[in-house]
Amino acid sequence: MSINDPLIDIIIPNWNGAPMLVDCLHSLAIQTFSDFRITVIDNGSEDESVSLVEAEFPQVKIIQYNENRGFSVAVNSGISKATAPWLLLLNNDMEVAPDCLENLRIAIEKYRDYQFFALKMLSFHQRDFLDGAGDAVLKGGVGYKIGTMEKDSEFYSADRDTFGACAGAGLYQKELFEKVGLFDPDFFAYLEDVDFNMRARRRRYRCRYIGTAVVYHIGSATSGSKINDLTVRLSTRNNFRVLVKNYSFFMFIRFLPSILVYQLMWAIFSCKKKMIGPYFRGILETLRTISPFMKKRNAILKNEENIPEKEFVQLIGDAEKDAVNSIMARRTAEGKTNFLLLCYSKFFL
Repeated sequence: MSINDPLIDIIIPNWNGAPMLVDCLHSLAIQTFSDFRITVIDNGSEDESVSLVEAEFPQVKIIQYNENRGFSVAVNSGISKATAPWLLLLNNDMEVAPDCLENLRIAIEKYRDYQFFALKMLSFHQRDFLDGAGDAVLKGGVGYKIGTMEKDSEFYSADRDTFGACAGAGLYQKELFEKVGLFDPDFFAYLEDVDFNMRARRRRYRCRYIGTAVVYHIGSATSGSKINDLTVRLSTRNNFRVLVKNYSFFMFIRFLPSILVYQLMWAIFSCKKKMIGPYFRGILETLRTISPFMKKRNAILKNEENIPEKEFVQLIGDAEKDAVNSIMARRTAEGKTNFLLLCYSKFFL
């Protein structure tokens, strides 16, 4: 691991994830590429995370908070203090393949017209299945990790353009954050990368998925499960915040049918999971804080470096097609019907 002037600064947020964090750091210690530096941002952990890192990985820099201030605040502090030209954001529940960073170095040299990269995320427990292969976005204002729960294949081993990157395993030019801005701390956690991807793509910046840069993801290890009070409340609230912040009035009206369809499906899902209370609390939090997000939207829309509105609308539409195709491929492989998705595609894509 390099200490001075590395090519890549690795930023790992952590909250009570000691065993996973140590495993992640061990996987970074055996990389075939060494021109990187690691910073762990600890969000007020009450376990032995900090002491273990200090004892086993003294070369790793630690930034400590005395309370959990959320994903965005944590990674933003690491981004602000980083000096390398490239920044790798990495969740603490990742095992990094030995040649991952070397393949990212190759991508940096090969794809000089791209400002950020999405890594190949495989399931930690089922390593022939994908956790994500680049991020798409739905018109309803949420992201979708392409390939989620699909069996790995030759298609996902090839590099390709993608709408954006999952911030749990994404490589970014340092300059990109200076031009687009940091992750929005008002999101706390969930969908902050959807918001960032939209802001970056609106400013003409491009993302490339790298099929050889592999990490193995446990998934929802910090929150405890994929569906709980916290995830439903924050996902609902932040979904609306993405829409308010990034959609012009024209886009909101144009995508309104898709937004309503998504909200209906999400509400039904929340009811089935007995999470309707967190769903409505998320909506209430949105209404209470809508004014500052409208101000943020006005600032975004006034930027003279934005692509034309119609071009941005097309980007969102193309990304949703990628997401729907991926969902249908997974459901077909599972022997499930795609009737509703086919109907949606016919009327809205």
